[in-house]
Amino acid sequence: MSPAEPFISICIPAFKRPENINNLLRSISVQTYTNYEIIITDDSPDDSLAAVLQKYAHLPISYYKNSTPLGTPANWNYGISKAKGQWIKLMHDDDWFATEACLKTFANKAQNGNQFIFSGYNTVSAESGAIKKMSFPSIWEKRILRNPFTLLAWNIIGPPSVTLVHHSIKEQYDTAMKWRVDIDFYVRLLYKGKAFTYINEPLINVGISGSQVTNYCINQPEVELPEGLLLLQKYGIAPLKNILVYDTWWRIIRNVGVRNVSQLSRYTKLEDWPMVILKMVQLQSFIPASVLKVGLFSKACMLFSYFINYSHLNRYK
Repeated sequence: MSPAEPFISICIPAFKRPENINNLLRSISVQTYTNYEIIITDDSPDDSLAAVLQKYAHLPISYYKNSTPLGTPANWNYGISKAKGQWIKLMHDDDWFATEACLKTFANKAQNGNQFIFSGYNTVSAESGAIKKMSFPSIWEKRILRNPFTLLAWNIIGPPSVTLVHHSIKEQYDTAMKWRVDIDFYVRLLYKGKAFTYINEPLINVGISGSQVTNYCINQPEVELPEGLLLLQKYGIAPLKNILVYDTWWRIIRNVGVRNVSQLSRYTKLEDWPMVILKMVQLQSFIPASVLKVGLFSKACMLFSYFINYSHLNRYK
């Protein structure tokens, strides 16, 4: 890295919401650590961000207006491709740094040799302002290193805004996904790197609102099933030997309302599904949907399904 190049590239994929960009840029402008650049890739259909950027002309901002919107997550990848820094700090436009020392803390931790870093964070409700501190339970460290796919059970890392990734990592966010896209990215990093650094401080405030992708994707079969199938095709069914991963699949099938295997063909090719998932669907089809929503009963049925399928799962490494 030449002396003129920044240590950290803050990549911001933007889409309208100038008030959010203003909040994020304001939090960057007060950081005590200053060896950074800001890359903004704008999918907005108008010039609503122009006035905001004028207020921050003193910051090292490179702005790219997309003539054709790229969408999520292609716009993330585009911003990263423009970065010159040694480290990539992807920041969603509705998130911001919690204090003025956050970027310095990230930069300090970048010296320890691991190429994948993430921090604790706060969720902040856009409607009520309620704040919830999110941290990483230490019991999960060995769990996600041993089987990164357990992140499907619980994305204990959090959204991309809490991460810092070394520029030498050439993995991209999969543009075929929008709901499980961050988990898929983390799984690939952990499979390859086998290590991470966790900062046990809430360095990022993550804005939570009703307009986020989560609210349009969770438990929606047209999203959950194709993306879930894509994950199975990428990583195989061996991760389902882990009871947490198996239980996650059990809940996905239950929550999207699939009541028989033929319903899978509405959203995907039926022949692409592995037998273990088809057996899971078949067992759930014998249980009334209202009964299946009873937590303890559903868990007991999941365990029964797991033991039925265990010998089949054990054939896979």
